[in-house]
Amino acid sequence: MTATDRSIELITAAAQAAADRLAHDIIAYDVSDVLSITDAFLLASAPNDRQVKSIVDEIEERLLKELGAKPVRREGDRDARWILLDYVDIVVHVQHSEERVFYALERLWKDCPEIELPEDAKLTIGKAEEHAKLREAQGDDELDGDLF
Repeated sequence: MTATDRSIELITAAAQAAADRLAHDIIAYDVSDVLSITDAFLLASAPNDRQVKSIVDEIEERLLKELGAKPVRREGDRDARWILLDYVDIVVHVQHSEERVFYALERLWKDCPEIELPEDAKLTIGKAEEHAKLREAQGDDELDGDLF
């Protein structure tokens, strides 16, 4: 079994929305063969809580406006360290960069096929590492994530 066309459409729109809000390291997995509850996961991250919220808000707004999709569940808003949007067909995880490294969801799903994403989303791979190096070089632990 593979992800449905609807799931791919949702993932593509969500990935583009995340890229437009400067998310880092956007990747999507087709988990339909190993999970019965959803077809695909989208993972993205940001260097600060404010940007995590901004990315999630943009994804939610874009999917509603363009595809008429509303999440059935939104979790993690209080701390904005890891916000999950559950659209049933897909699940979107937007994590603070530190949580992304700690939980390493990519390791869990590495055996699942990656879903082809828009070019803007592909260009985000490695941005978290670039941001961390820049922050280290400037000696600023709270460097604004809007630079990338």
